[in-house]
Amino acid sequence: MATAAVSGLVNVLESYRGRDRVIRTLCYSCQLLGGVMSNKSEMEHNWGKSLLIVSSQLSHCRMVLRLFDDLAMLAYSVNYGLGKKEKDSLIRWISIISNISDQLYYPCEHIAWAADSGVIHAKSEMWWTASTALWGISLMLGIVKSLRSLIMLRRYKGKHSQEEPPKSRGEIKSQMRSEVLCIISCLSDMVNAIYWMPSGFLWGGSSPTWLVGLMGTISSLIGIYQTAVGGSTGGV
Repeated sequence: MATAAVSGLVNVLESYRGRDRVIRTLCYSCQLLGGVMSNKSEMEHNWGKSLLIVSSQLSHCRMVLRLFDDLAMLAYSVNYGLGKKEKDSLIRWISIISNISDQLYYPCEHIAWAADSGVIHAKSEMWWTASTALWGISLMLGIVKSLRSLIMLRRYKGKHSQEEPPKSRGEIKSQMRSEVLCIISCLSDMVNAIYWMPSGFLWGGSSPTWLVGLMGTISSLIGIYQTAVGGSTGGV
């Protein structure tokens, strides 16, 4: 069993998306533990500080790797197009707007990163706010899309065309579970997205470090689970 677990981990780490999910989980887990330990004794405080440094470096690692995500996202958006294969018009338009939001997110983050790194002379605050807002829009659309999918699945009563075989109760239950997990994941990330907005916007900048780590860890673990069972959720 241990050999199978190691083999599975190796397979996950060999893919870019799998490696990103593992790094994301470690990043937020370190932030969670670091935030909790920072409020303890001096020794635990020092360990907590070290974990927060590790978390920061892992986050920076993911951000640099995302510099190469634009083309992959563009290919996905072009392939989806206007979503003519979607049977529900609401889900189609939600997906189109979400793709546009995700596509715009990357250049905004790249410019913010370049400004902070001294590559270009510009103020990064506006670009960080824009990228975070676009991420938040994508998360909200993801929640609405999953809610719509749940409603459609609940209404499903075995009606099907000749081109599409009927869904079993097990398939419907599995899809509904996947959509519920997507909603929980998006809500967890939404808490953090609002935290990274400018101070004064809801709870922007006021959440404790451990809470940011907890929300990110929850969404990251859901992402790993979804990957393992063949679902899909994403997160920054």
